Amino acid sequence: MKILYGIQGTGNGHLSRAIELIPHLQKEAEVDILISGLHHDLEFNHPIRYKKQGLGFFFGKNGGIDIWKTIRKFNVIRFIKDIRSLPVDEYDLVISDFEPVTSWACKLKKVFCLGLSHQSAMLNSRTPMPAKIEFLGYQVLKNYAPCNHNVSFHFKEYGHNMFTPVIRREIRLLEPENHGYYLVYLPAYSDERLISVLSHFPNYKWVVFSKHSKNKYRSENVEINPVNGEAFIRSLKDCAGVLCGAGFETPAESLYLGKMLAVIPMKNQFEQVCNAHALKELGIPVIADLEDDGPVKIKEWIDGGRAIEKLNYPDNARSVIEFLLQHYAGQEKVE
Repeated sequence: MKILYGIQGTGNGHLSRAIELIPHLQKEAEVDILISGLHHDLEFNHPIRYKKQGLGFFFGKNGGIDIWKTIRKFNVIRFIKDIRSLPVDEYDLVISDFEPVTSWACKLKKVFCLGLSHQSAMLNSRTPMPAKIEFLGYQVLKNYAPCNHNVSFHFKEYGHNMFTPVIRREIRLLEPENHGYYLVYLPAYSDERLISVLSHFPNYKWVVFSKHSKNKYRSENVEINPVNGEAFIRSLKDCAGVLCGAGFETPAESLYLGKMLAVIPMKNQFEQVCNAHALKELGIPVIADLEDDGPVKIKEWIDGGRAIEKLNYPDNARSVIEFLLQHYAGQEKVE
């Protein structure tokens, strides 16, 4: 069996999951890997067959995506060429972890494509959603990397074909401690904005991992670090709490380790709005943004000092692969 596995390379979450899944997939089939949107910080040791531009985005500095930079960097002609030239019809199964080149190549050539992502959980009617769903955001997520069927991941198994998070081995091996500082990962905010807010709390140490700095430095009680996978894991192990965006992997790892957690969803990001709603149901504080009453909400979170109940997510990488091969291997061409 020959499988093409397309992975979204913007951010680290998709790759960290793939690193756990690929060895199990390789035991059952010959696997070619495609990665698009190469804006990640993880070391990826598997051979990559295809590297594509894809439809990645760039973090802004005020809590959202840098729309204009994202548009400027997107080469639509190259994207179309990549879709047309990708030989998806040569594979027995094509998998897309929210990766648009593989998904749209399959749609163009009428080849079955299996979605294997967290984002696809937002398309399940049983997934927690805010009362008012933003129409445009939902449509973008639905059509960004369209697939014929989906196997998804979320904080809980809310619906059919859904698994709990795949926690990477490095996190599972940790023995967490509390050294009193707070870990911050909010890549959509500038260092200056984070420092201005976190300096309101001089009695606490903040360890920030920044997408906007290449050098480590300190400003009063705030330590700024360039994003580094190993350093991040060490800091996650020993922190008292985590303040981060409402993505998926970092909150899931924090839940697994039983860390105090609060999230600030990225602005105009439908997936993070939905994640925040699900986390709120789990009792996690959700802070709208760093403006207005953001510092007040952060203080309430710190003063609450409540560690969450550790969620013992099972080591499910092997069972995920067995499930998808049992149900989706050998799918015929889509008519």
